Amino acid sequence: MADTPFAPVILGDEPGSFPHSVLAERHPAIIRQVRDAFPYGPGQHRALDELLKSCAEGAVEPLPADAPDGDRWQEWGLADCAGHSWYDVPWLWSESYFYRRLLEAVGWFGPGAWQGIDPFRPFKRAELDAPETNAELAALDALPGLPEQERARALLHGSLWGNRADLGFRLSAEGAEAQDPVPALVADDSADLWSLLPPDGGATVVLVADNAGRELVPDLLLIAHLLAEGRAARAVLHVKPYPYYVSDATTADVVDALHRLRAAPGAAGEYARVLWSATADGRLAVRAHPFSCAPLPYERMPDDLRAEFAAATLTVFKGDLNYRRLVGDRRWPPTTPFQEPTAYFPGPVAALRTLKSEVITGLSAATEAALVAAEGHRWRTGGTHALIQVALK
Repeated sequence: MADTPFAPVILGDEPGSFPHSVLAERHPAIIRQVRDAFPYGPGQHRALDELLKSCAEGAVEPLPADAPDGDRWQEWGLADCAGHSWYDVPWLWSESYFYRRLLEAVGWFGPGAWQGIDPFRPFKRAELDAPETNAELAALDALPGLPEQERARALLHGSLWGNRADLGFRLSAEGAEAQDPVPALVADDSADLWSLLPPDGGATVVLVADNAGRELVPDLLLIAHLLAEGRAARAVLHVKPYPYYVSDATTADVVDALHRLRAAPGAAGEYARVLWSATADGRLAVRAHPFSCAPLPYERMPDDLRAEFAAATLTVFKGDLNYRRLVGDRRWPPTTPFQEPTAYFPGPVAALRTLKSEVITGLSAATEAALVAAEGHRWRTGGTHALIQVALK
């Protein structure tokens, strides 16, 4: 999609902007947190210090000549971005490359004893093991007595909001969102979503996951419901091939979440058994495609991934980063129809997203005006609003 004056690619070069604050403040804070979370040696400390200095003062540097993914990053634009300030290249690219360099600094790619050690694991485990998780899983015991449509709606909202709304039950009352002049749910195409997944319809659902921990658990619960109720005959869960954006889910995080569910009593444990059985017989597959960590929009996805999405009844993109990559990390006018920037997608696609960055499409003019009047610019990044958007083909 060519750059256009009305939808320029988002950069991090404007002081005071949200992208600038991520590069200037969040990334250095992440380096310090990772450094303190592990007993790293002098070599890793030096590498982290160098990355910290580069983020503050330097330019994008190339990968080492022997980097195992060097060719891939060349294809993803490293040659064009190297030598430029972190702030002057596309924000999506800059953020993604930061995490790639962080993994290199701590020895993820090896060789050595720290090869494959997730630098974000302590933070993910702390969230998954938090006492609040027990209460959230216990709340699932209220679901079996509800009609299937109400259970489906509650679990969809749980996946949408993650750990922000008690698995979505607080938002599951019919009409609750519409009663607020500035609704928490700023767009709701859930009727279109369910129209693609009728009971016993034999659907194939692809879910592109976002965060691990207590936000991955509701995604797994939604998949379990779709499989158990026949709304999906098969599901594919896409996760990241390596640690990314602090909390993004990897295969190891899926395993942790499944064990957490298996250890829980009541309905949570039943959902875990559905998922465990489905992985064993092939109805649920986990994928970790390299492009899941690409610093590029999905419009530039490789052919094999395009074919997989094309074969699905519905592909669901979870979370803020995946939304940015789905529509393109651009300054779209908020009233741009969601169908326009996703027109390239090879099949029906849905976005479940809590708003935590500036990019947004698919709002009505009235909704945008109400949000701006009530909150100024904060509604885009504060995580207090969410959307369910669907583009049918």
